[in-house]
Amino acid sequence: MKKLPPLNALRAFESAARHLSFRLAAAELGVTPTAISHQIRLLEESCGQSLFRRRPRPLRLTAAGEMLFPVLRNGFDSFAAALASLPGDLTGQTLRVTTPNAFASRWLVPRLPKWREIQPQITLEVIGTDRVLNLASGEADVAIRYARHVPSEHVSHELFRDAYFPVCRPELLPEGKSLTELEDLCRLPRIHYDWMKMDAESPTWRRWWRVARDQNSNLPRDAETCQASFREEAHAIAAVLAGQGVAICSDIILAPELERGELVKAHRLSLPGLSYYLIHRPEHRQKAVIAQFANWLRSAI
Repeated sequence: MKKLPPLNALRAFESAARHLSFRLAAAELGVTPTAISHQIRLLEESCGQSLFRRRPRPLRLTAAGEMLFPVLRNGFDSFAAALASLPGDLTGQTLRVTTPNAFASRWLVPRLPKWREIQPQITLEVIGTDRVLNLASGEADVAIRYARHVPSEHVSHELFRDAYFPVCRPELLPEGKSLTELEDLCRLPRIHYDWMKMDAESPTWRRWWRVARDQNSNLPRDAETCQASFREEAHAIAAVLAGQGVAICSDIILAPELERGELVKAHRLSLPGLSYYLIHRPEHRQKAVIAQFANWLRSAI
């Protein structure tokens, strides 16, 4: 069997030739346009000739590119059809799910027993990381992304959106119930943590008090000061759970503790959060399993 060029280079060429755009190919494959250009140059070096006319714009295929494109397109279509025709038995299947660390540890992992109750034949391999894994290269089967806008990569489904409330131990509140007066919150020790510093809409105490002053302009200016500050969200949550004060936190991330009554919303005034999106490649052979996983996520919330 003759040695073939790298599969990534062939995939990059097929997508770029189909779109006649490195940018659109990069969005489809979840990489940068520079990476697409690099892979295509590797393929051109392997073939010994140019496959695209890059100047003058728009991008066009050379004669060699015109010859190679339909062969690769039909080949990838044949691969997808063959994979789709495999038996649909779900027994022993594993779905690799990448998700932000906080969502994995505080929301997803505590609910895994419920998944195993309804889908014992499908194993979830949870990859908790704040690094964005490349689905196109097979680092994971499906990703849960936390974003303000719909991700442009692959197929995206919005699962749910969170909100940010001041939360604390019930012992810090009269009768363990949410405060009704904003002034009363000023008497509680406040906990801060760094949250995407470059984001002007970060759900911080400063922004929360700015919204609160729209309801009560007489709130003291020193209410924005905090008695404890952490770089990591996990450490701030640990301080809240230890009863050290109140912090602005996601009602999704702290859903287990709120459900059990270990934490309560210190006040009902909230800040809007972001959305959780489920993302997967459109041609993924486990689309049926991914659909079941997405439905379970929505029902679990």
